[in-house]
Amino acid sequence: MTAMTPPLLETRSLGKIYLNDDVETPVLFDVSLAITKGEFVAIMGPSGSGKSTLMHILGFLDTHTSGDFLFQGEQTQAFDDDALARIRATRVSFVFQAFNLLPRTTVFDNVLLPLLYHPTIPTSEREARTNKAIAAVGLTDRATFFSSQLSGGQKQRVAIARALVTDPEVIFADEPTGNLDSASGAAVMEALQKLNDAGHTIILVTHESETAAHAKRIIRLHDGRVVEDTTSFKRRVANENTKLK
Repeated sequence: MTAMTPPLLETRSLGKIYLNDDVETPVLFDVSLAITKGEFVAIMGPSGSGKSTLMHILGFLDTHTSGDFLFQGEQTQAFDDDALARIRATRVSFVFQAFNLLPRTTVFDNVLLPLLYHPTIPTSEREARTNKAIAAVGLTDRATFFSSQLSGGQKQRVAIARALVTDPEVIFADEPTGNLDSASGAAVMEALQKLNDAGHTIILVTHESETAAHAKRIIRLHDGRVVEDTTSFKRRVANENTKLK
């Protein structure tokens, strides 16, 4: 009998408290959820709801203070600093609201950057991987442009390509459309949706309902607690209509 594959990410009664000058500030309470490989999940909530803190914990940028966090069935509390550093370099990637690109560097070199620090991808594969990631976000014709020459939407797509180039288990996107106009934001979300359709796991943090509607599942937080976990109605209907054609 084949053992059941564990979720990619799982939390059980997870909690987070920040301690500053002996003052405790609880941020997350009793968060239990499971995310499987290939999902597109939007985490929503108002400012202060804990959505960014939850994403940072799931992405190994922060640690929890109670409960359990499992990565592919393994307790993350057991991971040492070397294991955590390796996960951050090879298995998770981030797309941030502020792009975080090098302005006087080409699109190609910005996307290439994570490969220079990757412990297992050989030098001989770097160029092909970089070009493939750039093509995936539709920017092949901009590969030799400096990032300072691009529009905001193009910059964010470069950031997505940079996150994709290491072929991570999960791509986290933190308010990726927050600095963009509606047309540029739609292009960025279309790029993320295509990556998910190709099998990549996407976890998106946003406070915008229109942005979250691109996801297949929405988790809502309020005051540090999960108050809703549901399939995105708009996305589900679109998928069902596609199947009927």
